[in-house]
Amino acid sequence: MAKAPQRHRSRWRHEIASFGYALQGIREALLSEPHLRFHALATAAVVALGFWLRVPRHDWALLALAVGAVWTAELLNTAVETIIDLVSPDFHPLAGRAKDVAAGAVLLMALAAVVVGLLVLGPPLWAKALALSSQR
Repeated sequence: MAKAPQRHRSRWRHEIASFGYALQGIREALLSEPHLRFHALATAAVVALGFWLRVPRHDWALLALAVGAVWTAELLNTAVETIIDLVSPDFHPLAGRAKDVAAGAVLLMALAAVVVGLLVLGPPLWAKALALSSQR
């Protein structure tokens, strides 16, 4: 069997390395951003509740999209804040405005995710709570 040309092998190495860089970025954000650690705990709680409530597959898809969107918004917010700190180390009203808008995007996405969570997890959680209270 013929070997792949060197150019193709180096391209694959580059692609694999880019995944490593992305994972390193997520790791660094988790270590440095308290809000992202909160989102990690919230994600764990949502996953645990989803398993406990045995939510259907299509509901898992909604939860995964909501969680992924919040994480994405938080990571982008972290990137925006980092770039602004680099280019404008001193206070500037436009830098503050950009940071506030990026943080607002995270808040908006987090609120939307809470609504998704309530719509998906609320009814089965309420049913489970009623079933447990009727057993007493």
